[in-house]
Amino acid sequence: MTCASRELDIAVIGAGIVGVACALQLARQGLRVVLIDRQAPGMGASFGNAGHLATEQVFPIADLSILKRLPNMLMDPMGPLRLDWKYLPSAMPWFVRLLLNLRPAPYRRSVAGIRALNEASLEAWRRLLGSLGQAEMLQEDGSLLVFEKPQSAAAVDALQARMLGQNVPVQRWQADTIRQAAPQLSEHLRGGLFFPATGHFLDPHATVMALYEAAVAAGVRFIRRDVRGARLKADSIGLATDQGELNVPRVLVSCGAHSARLTHALTSKRVPLDTERGYHLMLPHEHRRLPFAVTSLERKFIMTPMSAGLRLAGTVEFAGLERPANMDRAWQLQRLSRGLFKKELDARDATPWMGFRPSLPDSLPVIDRVCDGRVLLAFGHQHLGLTQAAVTAQMVGGLMGSGVEGLPDLEPYRLDRF
Repeated sequence: MTCASRELDIAVIGAGIVGVACALQLARQGLRVVLIDRQAPGMGASFGNAGHLATEQVFPIADLSILKRLPNMLMDPMGPLRLDWKYLPSAMPWFVRLLLNLRPAPYRRSVAGIRALNEASLEAWRRLLGSLGQAEMLQEDGSLLVFEKPQSAAAVDALQARMLGQNVPVQRWQADTIRQAAPQLSEHLRGGLFFPATGHFLDPHATVMALYEAAVAAGVRFIRRDVRGARLKADSIGLATDQGELNVPRVLVSCGAHSARLTHALTSKRVPLDTERGYHLMLPHEHRRLPFAVTSLERKFIMTPMSAGLRLAGTVEFAGLERPANMDRAWQLQRLSRGLFKKELDARDATPWMGFRPSLPDSLPVIDRVCDGRVLLAFGHQHLGLTQAAVTAQMVGGLMGSGVEGLPDLEPYRLDRF
């Protein structure tokens, strides 16, 4: 089966939050867009993310302490940062590049690049959801990082200083302030950091679907196919799918952790993309425990109140795209929650989940237009895909001629940095 290129201006491959937001942006600019995914829209990593608008997270996914943690990463299957030893040979080139990016100059470039996207993300989401008449999907009520151990206070103070050094709005909260704002949390908490310029989504999947419905209303067509290959042709781009070839004039590769193969096929560039396997546990009987997202410093996971209950999320596992999920890591999140509340959480009917977060070793996404303008790229947002989706869509729109002002400079996100 073929699709005539004259019927389209661009094919967007990937119907996660980034791909759908980009498809909507491009359609609103008057382009004829087809959206392609092997799953229904929003059913990949976008379905199960933590729902946190993490504008405060301006630092790369790792620092030099990862060297000390490597033995535990390999030995502890339930640890917050897990590297499957069977995946170690495949992961080593990526980890070497990660360590190289922790040198002072590359690290500063990564922080600047993440910060630029995050600083523009909240306003981008306000504009996007406002254009749908659904601003209430995003609760702009801040988020809280808490700590329990007295010896953690120094680390919290140091983190606050680092955040202030990057102009991240942050407030030091004492234990009594936490008790007033979130009275169901344990009285054993010592204090924390409150980030007022953050928020959370009441239903991440519903947010994707709201954007998708707006995209369809703007003329976007959705095709459920598995794009298995791609090649540049003289007058089109051929996409090899499980249902035949599609020929399109331009393509946007935005299929998350699966983007490297198509990018290489189209550009001959080998992108060092790996995947953080993230887990969540959804508690449907917990609706009023927290007023905002709360992260535990020591336990290293986040709890986000949503319309469907309380979502416990976090932990990072490096095990590739092929190994089956270890759902005990999702249930470990319930065990981690014990002691953080005055009354333990209700885990009846809880559902576990695992998804793939696309990560590059410098913690920056690829946002670019290459191959004489025929190939656009928007992938590799690691655990900030939801946070950065709206601003990424605006930047992709800018690559296709929109005049949105105040967007981050594209240079840090170019493909040719690899």
